[in-house]
Amino acid sequence: MWCGVITLFPEMLAALQYGITGKAIKKQLLNVVCWNPRDFTQDKHNTVDDNPYGGGAGMVMMAPSLCAAIAAARQTAPQPPTVIYLSPQGKSFQQKTAEILLEKKALILLAGRYEGIDERVISQQVDEEWSIGDYVLSGGELAAMVMIDVITRLIPGTVGDEDSITQESLTSGLLKYPQYTRPEDFQGARVPDVLLSGNHAAIARWRLKQALGRTWLKRPDLLAKKPLSNQELELLMEFVAEQTEIDRGTDNE
Repeated sequence: MWCGVITLFPEMLAALQYGITGKAIKKQLLNVVCWNPRDFTQDKHNTVDDNPYGGGAGMVMMAPSLCAAIAAARQTAPQPPTVIYLSPQGKSFQQKTAEILLEKKALILLAGRYEGIDERVISQQVDEEWSIGDYVLSGGELAAMVMIDVITRLIPGTVGDEDSITQESLTSGLLKYPQYTRPEDFQGARVPDVLLSGNHAAIARWRLKQALGRTWLKRPDLLAKKPLSNQELELLMEFVAEQTEIDRGTDNE
């Protein structure tokens, strides 16, 4: 995967040298290159922003240096890249989005600052706009790193146990089941017996039921979007019944 990032603060992207993204870079499974629009300015002050036409608060990033930086990134990309602007006006970035973007092999991520970028850059250079959430960041660098991290985890050979990718939260449309490790008893809280049983079928059934139940409790919006099989409906009903009993017991204490 090749990612070019247009940013005024390339130093921020150093965080990608750690963890899974760092391993992917060392294995040459991921290549991240930054271009600073300031390097493409024509004045002695390296000006990259100016007041908005029509008035208003804040500054707007100027088109010439941004477009020049994007052009330089295009020339370096190993194949025609998809240019993405990280924007609160973009479509919501989801796990499925990462799977689609991975197939593109080459991305240019445009990280805006201040009050945004000149609209002509978007209309002339940008292919897609994506948002990582309904809130406002100081700049697009953090959003770019989030997207790169999510996509990198899907690159074959990046994660040691690739089965863990298919079992993660949201990959199946459900939240992940509870996880436990040693010790078996911690401050009186024991690991569920089924996980110690060695019965793989029973463990798989328990995990699916917990995943369904957790999603029902914490993210019912996800559950509403997911078609459930007869088995999944049965397991969900079991979880709901068990949760109802727990709630009644708590109320009676």
